[in-house]
Amino acid sequence: MFQYFPTNYVWSLAVAGALEAGAKIGEIEEICGSLRKAAEQGDDAGTEAFFAAWVVMGDKLIALARADLEAGRELSAGEKLDRAALYFITAERMQAHDFAPRHALYRKMLDTFAQAQRLLRSNCTRIEIPYRDVHLAGLLVRARGASADSRPPLLVMLNGLDCTKEMLYPNPFTRQITERGVSVLYLDQPGSGEALRLHDLPAVADTEAWASVVVDYLETRADVDPQRIGLAGVSLGGYYCPRAVACEPRFALGAVWGANHDWGEIQLRRRQREGENPVPHYWQHVMWVWDAQNVDDFMRKAASVTLEGVLDRVKVPFLVTHGANDRQIPLSYAHRTYEQLVNSPDRELKIFTSETGGVEHVSLDNMSNAGAYIADWIAERLGGRTTAA
Repeated sequence: MFQYFPTNYVWSLAVAGALEAGAKIGEIEEICGSLRKAAEQGDDAGTEAFFAAWVVMGDKLIALARADLEAGRELSAGEKLDRAALYFITAERMQAHDFAPRHALYRKMLDTFAQAQRLLRSNCTRIEIPYRDVHLAGLLVRARGASADSRPPLLVMLNGLDCTKEMLYPNPFTRQITERGVSVLYLDQPGSGEALRLHDLPAVADTEAWASVVVDYLETRADVDPQRIGLAGVSLGGYYCPRAVACEPRFALGAVWGANHDWGEIQLRRRQREGENPVPHYWQHVMWVWDAQNVDDFMRKAASVTLEGVLDRVKVPFLVTHGANDRQIPLSYAHRTYEQLVNSPDRELKIFTSETGGVEHVSLDNMSNAGAYIADWIAERLGGRTTAA
């Protein structure tokens, strides 16, 4: 993985994620050049400086987009606003949840992202799925070439611990899966994105509680084939997804990008300072996500986040992928997940290596190659295509 900050994995991971989602290297250098010294102080120290630098670039792009709009250049403005939203969410997700400016920036990101999609006339529609007394928000991208009255297969994509639908949507996978004839829905499930930030919905171990509600909703849509709804997840989604597929039989298949087999065990290791963290202020972050009162309370909740004793209920095709050099989730977890899918009629284990690319966590060193493999596998089983239409 490209490590802009050689001594700071967490900050470098954020840069790599932004680049995969469409950041420009010149803008990255302008943002991060002044942060090199701060990065050497550790993951938590200097995150406010990180926040400020990324916000400055986002605001610069908004000003440039405003000039484009005054000249009637909507497409140019939309491109800039798209990147501004990306830079805002990159800044926001790195802060402790009680850092007040992050809340205003998150809403600004949502507004900026929405304006960008309108100007670009993008194939991206915001949807809201009724859940409890609020809703779960998602971004629906229709399969390329799908007619207005067609019902292509659909893949629901789940966030990990610390990402959002606006971070996943700009990645190469969106183009890869939709050009293969499969629509994709990026979902802010409980514990992530809007569900957590705007509606105070924490993560839960029994992911079928909300996944079944999502399927109920999708079955009512005229543009979705209810018999061809797949589920995938990245990072902590590598737990959420298998659990949901095991307990909700209406999913036609499952796939994980990072096999998060026993997340509770990982927390024990991290408490002993083993393995890399995904975000600064890690313990504050996970207590927020899981609605825990303190670290001990969180550890009790995390203990239930395991796929042990669950996966024999999976009776549909399932793909397990993992990066050979994943520094957050042990490679052995991919083998454990695969080995326990004993009743899946079509299971596959794919380890991304230095030869294939995609060796790091969620393949942030090369999401294109890894994403293409996952998209092909899904399209082949949901009735999509692997050749150009």
